[in-house]
Amino acid sequence: MLLIDVGNTSIKWARPKPGVAPRYGETLWQHFGIVRHRDMASLEQAWRELHDAQPVEHVLISNVAGKHISETLTGFLKKLPTPPDIRHFVSQAFHAGITNTYQNCSQLGCDRFASMIGAHALFPDKPLVVATAGTATTVDSITPDGVFQGGMILPGLGLMAHSLAANTEQLPEIDGMEEGITPFANHTRAAILAGCLNAQSGAIERAVEAFRKRYDNVNCLISGGAAKYIVPSLSVPCHIVSNLVLIGLYVSAIFSKQS
Repeated sequence: MLLIDVGNTSIKWARPKPGVAPRYGETLWQHFGIVRHRDMASLEQAWRELHDAQPVEHVLISNVAGKHISETLTGFLKKLPTPPDIRHFVSQAFHAGITNTYQNCSQLGCDRFASMIGAHALFPDKPLVVATAGTATTVDSITPDGVFQGGMILPGLGLMAHSLAANTEQLPEIDGMEEGITPFANHTRAAILAGCLNAQSGAIERAVEAFRKRYDNVNCLISGGAAKYIVPSLSVPCHIVSNLVLIGLYVSAIFSKQS
């Protein structure tokens, strides 16, 4: 099996270890890789080597980056000596333990749906707030029995900082995130980062606070490239979970096989 998470800026892929159940803190991947969109041509050779070592028979793809990238990656896979069965993960009304309550269930981002499936599998029977901090930041809530209650979408940390710098006179361009930013900064670059970090952490904290009106033991999970910058600013306990979309794809594949 090959699992592929196509995000807005990067492509992650993984081959799971045989027979390993998804558990928090468990290493699931026998092979793992990540590339930026601009470097995706390298995946053709990487997947050929993966296939040569052990044939890839099934592929499950979550893609939020559009048709062109999907067609390019599918083209790489079809060139393998024995082309695998390729399936695209989509949001639906119910799947792998998660009930999707979006007004139009198919319009929920497939990456969000996969993340919730992964989170619920790692923390079963727990009320969850699941934040993914990537190009966009999404914050979603799930009941202990796996019912998605809704969520929020806001610009990601990097997008928020770059947008402010690009659209405000005399503010410097933010060329990278830093750790250890204090809430009250004494120079402009740090002040931009402080504002953006607190906007991100504040949205997550508000979600946890709101969900605690229904459940006392809310667990907060955060994934995505900006998670390590946001977590130190949070005033609520939070678990960092790497590659939550891939975990959700793995759980989905197991569920589909057993159904």
